[in-house]
Amino acid sequence: MSTEYYSDILVIGSGVSGLSLALKAAEHAKVTLITKKGKVDTATNLAQGGIAAVLSVEDSVEDHIRDTLISGDGLSKEDVTRIVTTEGPARVRELMDFGVRFQMQSNGKDFDLGMEGGHSARRVAHASDLTGKEIERVLLEQTAVHPNIEILENHLAVDLLIASRADSSGATTAQNDRCLGAYVLNRESGRVEIRRALVTVLCTGGCGKVYLYTTNPDIATGDGVAMAYRAGAKVANLEFIQFHPTCFYNPHIKNFLISEAVRGEGAILLNQAGQPFMKQYDPRGDLATRDAVARGIDAEMKKSGSDCVFLDITHKPADFIQKRFPNIYETCKRYGVDITKEPIPVVPAAHYMCGGVVVDHWGQSSLAGLMALGETSCTGLHGANRLASNSLLEAVVYAHRAAQKMPEILADIRSLPDCGPIQSWKTGGAATLEEGILVNHNWDGIRRLMWDYVGIVRSTKRLQLMRERLDWLLKEIKSHFYDYLLTPDLVELRNLAVVAELIVHSASWRKESRGLHYTLDYPNKDDANFLKDTVLDKAERRSAL
Repeated sequence: MSTEYYSDILVIGSGVSGLSLALKAAEHAKVTLITKKGKVDTATNLAQGGIAAVLSVEDSVEDHIRDTLISGDGLSKEDVTRIVTTEGPARVRELMDFGVRFQMQSNGKDFDLGMEGGHSARRVAHASDLTGKEIERVLLEQTAVHPNIEILENHLAVDLLIASRADSSGATTAQNDRCLGAYVLNRESGRVEIRRALVTVLCTGGCGKVYLYTTNPDIATGDGVAMAYRAGAKVANLEFIQFHPTCFYNPHIKNFLISEAVRGEGAILLNQAGQPFMKQYDPRGDLATRDAVARGIDAEMKKSGSDCVFLDITHKPADFIQKRFPNIYETCKRYGVDITKEPIPVVPAAHYMCGGVVVDHWGQSSLAGLMALGETSCTGLHGANRLASNSLLEAVVYAHRAAQKMPEILADIRSLPDCGPIQSWKTGGAATLEEGILVNHNWDGIRRLMWDYVGIVRSTKRLQLMRERLDWLLKEIKSHFYDYLLTPDLVELRNLAVVAELIVHSASWRKESRGLHYTLDYPNKDDANFLKDTVLDKAERRSAL
């Protein structure tokens, strides 16, 4: 028998979007925030570069809109882009009021703004090179003491609770479904709990762990997208996976990225021969957008057969480098690279999921009672390629908008009839899976296959091979999931497999190259047929927004 708990709002995830929403929504509702590991285990904590917003008289919202639309390669929604870029500056200043210590100029009044690839002006507010960690620190301090917020660590959402509602004719369809909360695995007790809520908000981050090499933390297994898709919500644009061009290449450290801001401050990419190469691949050179730089590095590595390329900022003064990038400097030095004297070995790595759960201007999904924020969502801002440092901006803007809309959403849901009792979680065969190697083998297999076949450069043949291999992997994982008692590894493996399948399906449908999706068989853009989002749901499998 599952234990049942209730709150007005259930927030799943403790990154910047989840914490921001919880803090603001708690002014008029009871909020339970669950996180599957520790509350600081988030992608937000790893965000180095900063948050992009127009904070200087030398910049303009129109320029920020233009840069975002160019980066999005035809798929960024102009209305959404205008909302985020217009409302963004106020949200950044609000973070500063909360206590976020952004770097300021010597006058103490103006932001020390950074420059990053794809931007036409300095507009990236930062806290040295630990911006995400600083924002997370402040938001956690605020939420931890709020009387209307309960934070539960080591609670892993397994599946969403869904109730079907009849329409006026008495028929029940997916369009009438409603989210009532989630089944949640308490990692400490091993029991599955029922967490009921009027509104459930997915803030679970991205899916970088679906690839062999990633800058993401271990928690990034695509849980929110997988749960939303299984529940019947629409997801979109999952073929657009951003590979960060410059992840530190060192066998003794994983997930450590070298911020876009390093190139923004003048660093140059060099090949094995010590020669600059990016101008060969893009006229913007080292300050091209991430998709172009990642493809350039990939091509250069394949041409030379080398394991990495190098990022050189040694021509800048040592004291500037140490002050501007203290964390990068200290980390690289700890692993044998003094970036003031020698170039940094780097490789591309899966970094950001530009697609996600389809939401409206307020963060509401296509499923009643279900919202999504941050990297889990697909707002229409990023299109086919996210502009650097627009992600933290999107997270705080949409969290604010969702909180503004929340009283109306809660009132609407309270007016609906009660859905009655929820079924306890079925424990399947109630046996313990003793062979952990079975889970590890499938986990490693998916990640390696995705890297080889659905990485920076794709082809029809590679995608087809991946689909064939996924078919039997999915069947085996499904049997594990229902035959044995739940473990966190099984839950994450199941979600990884679902997201991998959705990425492959989306990439197979888009027979063109646009933004982050590059295929050898269709190297050009096809605006006539593909200037639209790739939208998937269980009922229709594929449709266009």
